[in-house]
This record gives sequence, structure tokens and C-alpha cells, in this order.
Amino acid sequence: MKNPEVKIKETKLLSDNWYILNRVTFDYKKENGVVETHTREVYDRGNGAGILLYNSTKKTVILTRQFRLPTFLNGNKDGMMIEVCAGLLDKDNPETAIIRETEEETGYRISKVEKVFETYMSPGAVTEILYLFVGEYDESMKVSEGGGLDAEQENIEVLEFTFDQAYAMIESREITDAKTIMLLQHAKIKGLI
Repeated sequence: MKNPEVKIKETKLLSDNWYILNRVTFDYKKENGVVETHTREVYDRGNGAGILLYNSTKKTVILTRQFRLPTFLNGNKDGMMIEVCAGLLDKDNPETAIIRETEEETGYRISKVEKVFETYMSPGAVTEILYLFVGEYDESMKVSEGGGLDAEQENIEVLEFTFDQAYAMIESREITDAKTIMLLQHAKIKGLI
């Protein structure tokens, strides 16, 4: 299948209350030459970054726990999610953004990160590219308690698990966040911990 010809016909703003929700109408020219008109809603929240913090000596990882309303609305009884540290780029490059988010959320000031993935997490409806990293931490890097920014109404609990505990939480369904699963599996495959 070759790349389709796409022509945007109309973009209509539906909401810009928190992020941007548009209804986009476009023509899609199929391989056989037939042109179909499609309409889709597209959510633009900006691009983001996430990081698995690991300590290869202690064989531990730092994760976070916080309330996520969409999961609560879709069957997660308490709405709490265990995840890697993550956040929006806010016009920074991905490396700068994840270093900033790491300190805000976890209290660890790191200076070196390794990018391992760029991924669209929900490409059928969300424009976001998520840049995923790994980075080593140790106790000397701890500069605050973390927990996020009050101005952003973040209430983040910082958790430290052995890697084996965290990895087992995928199977027990205590960790159901895709970016976290991907990064834990990456660490396992690469033997980082």
C-alpha cells in the first residue's frame, strides 16, 4: 500500500479549554483513485516525554503514583496510576523537558539521559509524540521531595521499587500505563538493571 494523498478541507475548533480539540474534514485518495471524505476529531495536547529512572547498583527504579481522571472514568476504581515520570515538553526540547520534569516530580536532579523511543501512543485520535528516555539516579542526586508543582495541581507520590518488583507489577496489573510497561520491558531486554 502506498502513501495516500490527503487534502485537509476544514479544521473546526471544538474546544480549547484545556488542550485543543479539532474536528478535521479531509479527502483521502485511495490506491484505486477513489477519493473519500473523512471527518475525525483530533486532540492536540502537545508532545511529551517520559523517563525510567534506574539505579544499576541497588537494582531499583523510581516510579510515580497519581490520580488520572480518564482512567477513573473508564473502569480504574480509584483512578490511581503507577507510572514513570513524564510531562509535556512546554516548548523545550525533549531532553531538557524530561530533566526538568524529573526534578519537579521525583526530586532527583539528573544531567544525563538516553533516548530510547519516539512513539505515538494513541495515533487514531491524539497528535502527541512521546519521547521516552532512561537515566541513572543515585541518592546524591536527590535535591527535594518531588511531588510535582502546586501551580499545576500535581499531587504525585514518589515510589522506589526493586526492578523485579516493578516488572512483576506488569503481570499483576498494578502497572497498566503503556509508557511505563514499554520502558520496563526495554530495561529488561537491554539488561540495564
